[in-house]
Amino acid sequence: MTTSAALPSAALGDGVLEAAGAELVETLRSLIRIPSINPAPLDAPDGETRAARWVAGALADAGLEPEVLELVPGRGSVVARLRGDGTGGDPLLLLSHLDVVPAAADLWSHGPFDGDVADGYVWGRGAVDMKNLLAMELTVVRMLAADARAVGRDPAADPIPGLSRDILFASTADEEAGGLNGIGWIVAERPELIRAAAAINESGAVATTFRGRRFYPIGVAEKGYAVYRLTVRGTWGHGSMPRDDNAAVRAATAVTRLAVQGGPRQTEVMRTFLGGVADELDEEAARLLRALASDDPRLGEAALDAICEPGPARVIRALLRDTVSPNIVHAGVKYNVIPGEAVVELDCRLLPGTTEEDMRETIIGRLGDLAGHVEVDLVIHAPPVAASVEGDLYRVLTATVVDHDPEGIPLPFMVPFATDAKHTAALDVPTYGFSPLRLDPDEPFLERFHGVDERVGVEALRWGLPVLYDVVRRFCG
Repeated sequence: MTTSAALPSAALGDGVLEAAGAELVETLRSLIRIPSINPAPLDAPDGETRAARWVAGALADAGLEPEVLELVPGRGSVVARLRGDGTGGDPLLLLSHLDVVPAAADLWSHGPFDGDVADGYVWGRGAVDMKNLLAMELTVVRMLAADARAVGRDPAADPIPGLSRDILFASTADEEAGGLNGIGWIVAERPELIRAAAAINESGAVATTFRGRRFYPIGVAEKGYAVYRLTVRGTWGHGSMPRDDNAAVRAATAVTRLAVQGGPRQTEVMRTFLGGVADELDEEAARLLRALASDDPRLGEAALDAICEPGPARVIRALLRDTVSPNIVHAGVKYNVIPGEAVVELDCRLLPGTTEEDMRETIIGRLGDLAGHVEVDLVIHAPPVAASVEGDLYRVLTATVVDHDPEGIPLPFMVPFATDAKHTAALDVPTYGFSPLRLDPDEPFLERFHGVDERVGVEALRWGLPVLYDVVRRFCG
């Protein structure tokens, strides 16, 4: 592995980078083998704390003094600090989460918690979301601590050579369920552990090849969310005598109406992203891409179908509109009893500029004449968040990507899901999605999130490690 002489990682030498890359892969495998599942199963109730303690052990082994925080038994988080000389401003936060979603092992080619390496990939739950970045950040922190030890300094107390800012490391519990028992508690009770000039988080700088050009979408924004529980009222009765006010039937009608998505609305981030992509394409492809901004949704849909494969098209559609996804339906107590009540749970994702009140009005409007039979209750809500593309860290991110891949094109991007950036926003910490991976053009990376046979390429990881190391060194140097 070679790097440009202008990059901090170039001073390490190929041997050090090769060893660090091997350590990164083994670190990821070890993390995958800890089933830090959220919600925790009965046979592994303390997975997040076990993962936190494992990470703490790796940090302590590097000479640091990590702290494990456990608000709820089994729901551990881990934090640590590397010191700069104090002349460069507020710290940089390296943020990740420890928890993963459940996995149906019988559907996988390799055990979801075995951490196998096969066919050039590390396999397992969390390989994509998001123990890959956790392992990368942990490896970078250990590399920096080794730099201090190499010149006789104590990495727990002395400034790291060449750093002018402190580096905060935080890997938290509960992100997959909103983060209230992880980073949410830290923000409320121990904000000094994560208050920073800026933060690096999951979901960004993963290479995406489109029409022969390689783009690196860097996460600068994410949609908000609102989860609603709809209670649909009807009339109880005998199943032998069907009736129109069957709550299950009304719920089915409600689901059908709510699942029809609304029209597109371009935000500033997506306008910049799509325009940046269009600038790199041939005239016809650029024309189709710019048609996504049309006021006529039919024209935009036709353009999207013409220019994108189904997977990427689904992502772009979600990023151009508020979405409503009816995901849970409960009704009935017995096959021969007409239910008088049904419950529908909605996952709604909000573009910047859409409020929770706006989304509630949308739901009621789509219900139409059913609205009088439905109670709409908010379960949880978090607003959209965005970080500036004019910030110092964003400029370092884009420049470093290009230095490692001169043909790469970094662009600001919005992600359709939520991350712990929802919580760092409460401390005014601009948070960027940056988990650098250079992927093969045909790699369906987005399909790996929460999916069967989740995996990440070994060479993609090895490419990303010096990128992240150089970003940290440059921003904190």
